[in-house]
Amino acid sequence: MRVVLVHGSVGNGPATWAAVQPLAHRFDLVIPNRGGYPPNPLLDRIDFDVQADELAPLLEDEAHLVGHSYGGVIALLIAARRPDVVRSLTVSEPPAFGLVRGTPEVDRLVADLDAFFADGPYGAMEFLSGFLARVGSEITLPDPLPPELEQGALAAQAERPPWEAEIPLDELAAAPFPKLVVSGAHNPAFDAVCDVLEERLGADRAVLPGAGHSLPRAPGYAQRLEGFLSGNT
Repeated sequence: MRVVLVHGSVGNGPATWAAVQPLAHRFDLVIPNRGGYPPNPLLDRIDFDVQADELAPLLEDEAHLVGHSYGGVIALLIAARRPDVVRSLTVSEPPAFGLVRGTPEVDRLVADLDAFFADGPYGAMEFLSGFLARVGSEITLPDPLPPELEQGALAAQAERPPWEAEIPLDELAAAPFPKLVVSGAHNPAFDAVCDVLEERLGADRAVLPGAGHSLPRAPGYAQRLEGFLSGNT
């Protein structure tokens, strides 16, 4: 069975999903690099709506769809637009903060991120240090940065803010495919988004601490994903 994995900000597909690669013994893993991320050329602007349309054909006739962070927002949009080809949907901490505006922790994080981006553009190391700390990604940055991370920093700065996404919860809730929402118990703003998705979509929920926002690296993530996919194949 085909599994399409959509990466988030900063890291490209292979970097994000490295810990999930062993599942290739059971599934046909499709790991695209979103536009703007290496080895693709840089883009001046990256838009979740545009990339949802670009990536949807990768599902072909039917596939499981998995998205992390910004890629989780894209996966939610793809699933709502093409429920006929989605076998199951898994999202880990999508920053769809528009779903929970008015929640104090969410409003504080969005205001902080808005101010941070408004003060840019930044050099790669300066941006990554500030951005990853704000979203809670537990990654030790190499110095000097490899070219892939330098480009990832530039790409992330070109992304349309994901909290502008309009997530069609009613359409997703009505779709028959199973849903899994994964959080890392490290940030109440991300928890709030995942709580709403769990409740409104009737989704299964997994809480996997230990890697912050870098959930595909969290202990047990690959095993939990494998169990969910296997139970819905």
